[in-house]
Amino acid sequence: MTALDQDPDYLATRALDDLRRREYARLDASEHVYLDYTGAGLHSDSQLRRHLELLSQSVLGNPHSASLASSAATRLVEDARHAVLEFFHAGDEYTAVFTANASAALKLVGESYPFSPDGRLLLTFDNHNSVNGIREFATARGAVVDYSPLTVPDLRLDLAALRTHLSTARGAAPRLFVFPAQSNFSGVKHPLSLIEEAHRHGWDVLLDAAAFVPSNRLELDVVSPEFITISFYKMFGYPTGVGCLIARRSALARLCRPSFSGGTVNFATVQGRRHVLSPGEAGFEDGTLNYLNVPAVRIGLEYLDAVGIDVINRRVRCLTDHLLTALLALRHSNGKPMVRIYGPATTIERGGTVTFNCYDPAGGLIDYRRIEELAGERRISLRTGCFCNPGAGEAAEGLTADDMQAAASLGNEVTLSRFLQLMVERGTGKSAGAVRVSFGIASNARDVERFLSFVGSLRDQTTLSLGAVTFDIESCRVVRDGS
Repeated sequence: MTALDQDPDYLATRALDDLRRREYARLDASEHVYLDYTGAGLHSDSQLRRHLELLSQSVLGNPHSASLASSAATRLVEDARHAVLEFFHAGDEYTAVFTANASAALKLVGESYPFSPDGRLLLTFDNHNSVNGIREFATARGAVVDYSPLTVPDLRLDLAALRTHLSTARGAAPRLFVFPAQSNFSGVKHPLSLIEEAHRHGWDVLLDAAAFVPSNRLELDVVSPEFITISFYKMFGYPTGVGCLIARRSALARLCRPSFSGGTVNFATVQGRRHVLSPGEAGFEDGTLNYLNVPAVRIGLEYLDAVGIDVINRRVRCLTDHLLTALLALRHSNGKPMVRIYGPATTIERGGTVTFNCYDPAGGLIDYRRIEELAGERRISLRTGCFCNPGAGEAAEGLTADDMQAAASLGNEVTLSRFLQLMVERGTGKSAGAVRVSFGIASNARDVERFLSFVGSLRDQTTLSLGAVTFDIESCRVVRDGS
């Protein structure tokens, strides 16, 4: 029995233990501890059964036609679109554009937003690289690009600095503010009230909700950004290859696509060299949608509705609180802490993503790649690296502009592994990566205890006894020095 078994909040989520036995039996059958829900959710058995039954009973064709098979596929796609808007309480003001993933949804906005020399793009240090990439579109069109910083050590948005950025922008040129509802690095939940603040100062808002919506309720009749990007496999594991841009219809109409493709035009001519883009979401869904997988989106949303997002949220919060408390209490025999957590040490305004590094008794950083290797030997799946969020990592580790310039000076030879080596050579004592664990719908107390047992096994171990690691270029794998 664990401390969680005495927690009334945790006991109120016991239905998820029954769900795990029924829908995710493969986890316990294989003795697998899965702790990478921020990377990808897990599909349930019933989702697959329902989707297979649908496909086995249907004759579906490319939706870009009026045939029986095409019309059937179109109906299923539109049913899924309606389910998305209903799930997020979007109402008639919004529409949903299906994309290959959340990154593709972000790119749609970036390439189509009317940036101009008088316009602005405001990002935060805490952004996924798929968001950071939007700056290239803005820069190419002469717009001013700014980054708003984070506070250290909690890695929350510096609200005073952010409000200065928002309030000092002037003029009628379009300006776009992009931020994550929840950090994929630290788990911090950034204030959704910033959406309305930005609106008061004339900004459009793009909300990156990919890490937030798997275990948090997002209601667009309460908060109303112009654009929202989500990833369905992060919400419920299946299908992959389908993401979504939810957009206000009025905001979508202001986007100007730099190109067109099959399925996005009402009319195109070779001789006249003209095209007429289709209205609404059709003008942004390039080529043929993944029409066999899109119907699985509705199945996944109905599954989440049946389980209850609030129950998932409570379970994730209980597990995260327990893990944070236990990790911070870990000490080597000499009293030195074993773990450094990046971001908040409590569950106040933070989600179920916990990022940290491990240290030996002398305070030496244990290479996160070795941690991942050792965890794998215990059948624990977690994630290591920079998590495609360089800004949050730079703030967390205190990396400076000089550090980054030194890395940039390596040119095409720079990689994360080479950067780590560079930090050692420069004697900075800094890391360029960390260990990340995250919880979701099928997580339970035993997962946490097995993980804590693993981290506890590092007590009094030195970097030497654990074995240093290098990346072998020829075999493309991590190896221990001397192996």
